[in-house]
Amino acid sequence: MPKTVLVVEDEPEIQDLLVHLLSKEGFTPLRASDGETAIAKARKENPDLVLLDILLPKADGLEVLRAIRSTPGIAGTPVIMLTAKGDEIDRIVGLEMGADDYITKPFSPREVAARIKAVFRRNRPTEIKAEAPALEYGELRMDPTRHEVRLHGELIPLTAKEFRILHTLLISSGRVLSREAILQKVWGGDTNVIDRTVDVHIAKLRQKIPLLVHAIETVKDVGYKIKEL
Repeated sequence: MPKTVLVVEDEPEIQDLLVHLLSKEGFTPLRASDGETAIAKARKENPDLVLLDILLPKADGLEVLRAIRSTPGIAGTPVIMLTAKGDEIDRIVGLEMGADDYITKPFSPREVAARIKAVFRRNRPTEIKAEAPALEYGELRMDPTRHEVRLHGELIPLTAKEFRILHTLLISSGRVLSREAILQKVWGGDTNVIDRTVDVHIAKLRQKIPLLVHAIETVKDVGYKIKEL
């Protein structure tokens, strides 16, 4: 079944170009021209990926990204940001908020197609088997079948990468994992991802799940481990 891609772009010519490209590449494109529509459509349609411009009316791209990452059911949806050339701050903020990649305008159709396919490839080797057993760590419970993490019974929305990093740490409880090992397990062989990306995602996990502030230990110059209970 073709993967669906939500194109969030307020410039009609660029939106039409992206929709045409996606259709040509075998994807099923969806459209949104402003941030509020994008949030509503993402929640309703649950697309396989969101191609998200930053400068949007009603709600900007970072607000849309924040809404996606905080909504159960779509929190793990891959998001590729579209940024104007030179907007480094927006790119950094977007990546720290959980964007999977970014494309700088002006872009070539070939680059867009390659980036989308790369994101889907990165997700493939790190998928957690649906039949994987539930994991518990104190009051924290991870259910791979439902792709859910709960603390004291309360659902904690995590991105796909955050979920996989936490799963990797939990199944390796007590063992130190290097940043390179985490990158390999979670991002596969993507050479565009740097060690700092792991640090950003660990920081987000600690922020979202207070229990992990002390449970995940930073091993200087090596990587991370989760304490054994």
